[in-house]
Amino acid sequence: MSIRVVLVEDQMLVRQGIRSLLALDSSVEVVAECDDGAQVINTLTINSADIVLMDIRMPEMTGIDALRAMRDHNIDTPVIMLTTFDDHELVTQAMQSGAKGYLLKDVSLETLISAIKSVVNGETLIQPSVTEKVLKGLQGLEVNFESFEQPETLSPKEIEILRLVAAGYSNKEISEAMFKSTGTVKNQVSAIMAKMGVRDRTRAVLKALELGWL
Repeated sequence: MSIRVVLVEDQMLVRQGIRSLLALDSSVEVVAECDDGAQVINTLTINSADIVLMDIRMPEMTGIDALRAMRDHNIDTPVIMLTTFDDHELVTQAMQSGAKGYLLKDVSLETLISAIKSVVNGETLIQPSVTEKVLKGLQGLEVNFESFEQPETLSPKEIEILRLVAAGYSNKEISEAMFKSTGTVKNQVSAIMAKMGVRDRTRAVLKALELGWL
């Protein structure tokens, strides 16, 4: 069964380009399109979707505002934000608002499909080419976590895994880099998040930055 995608992009040519790109892969299907964030809630109410690809910058309602509106309406469909290289400050805001992925608009089909599948499978993904600026933007940022209690100390190997998570690598890529099985890495990432008292990879990275671990 194909992954059902809702595409949100105000520029028609860009939207058509992404739709045409996705049409080349049978594992995904664009089930609806929006040309502004204000249409997202109604569109997701009408259409069953596995993931949303959404532009950060839109004129009437930004992608970040649309993401916050989704959360207010208890819509938990994962969102990948589409960004330009200079949007790192907005990507930082999107991370705080619950976005699960961040990709540049000039991404290849292979990378886009891989990102969609990773996020649908519960992972958080930041394209490595924007990670450095994003992480710099997070330095000194005030972040609200579920708990401010000092987390359990991570082992050097867990810190190594956390650094790869912060760099935007998927469990599969981490497993290849560390010569471990994907299942082992998935379990280790889950254990790291449990020790840190956070519920997803994004908050793990934010909290690690707050604690000075990265």
